[in-house]
Amino acid sequence: MLGVCAGLIRNKVWDCLHHTKTPINDIDVIYFDTSDTSLETEKQLETELARFLPNQPWSVKNQARMHLKSGFDPFTSSYDGVAHFPEIPTAIAVRLCNNELEIMAPYGLQDLFEMKVKPTPFYQKNTQFYSIYVERIKKKKWDEIWRNLSIES
Repeated sequence: MLGVCAGLIRNKVWDCLHHTKTPINDIDVIYFDTSDTSLETEKQLETELARFLPNQPWSVKNQARMHLKSGFDPFTSSYDGVAHFPEIPTAIAVRLCNNELEIMAPYGLQDLFEMKVKPTPFYQKNTQFYSIYVERIKKKKWDEIWRNLSIES
């Protein structure tokens, strides 16, 4: 089952809280399938999504293979993949299940709505991945877009 996650949700929440509207950088879509971890399948799903909603920056990722990119042990589910995102307010996904929205937020929603940016446990200062968190914060420049953010460094 596909779910929308990460930046699209985070950015739209922050836009609402800041009474602004930023462009959509990408639409991250995740799923979990250990039986087919091919990049080709992800690209095929992006093509199918583009048929429904064209001219959008779709980015589909099978969480069953994303550990290879980051150097973690294999993820056990989409939830586990989302839990390994670098920042707490980015570690969120939403999917439609039985006509109801299901929210996946391993670290809760409080930091997202309080506009607090902190690393997830996998990216904290005492980990080998902390520099990835720091570089993302520098590169993204979120504090220039959304002035009311509190960013932990």
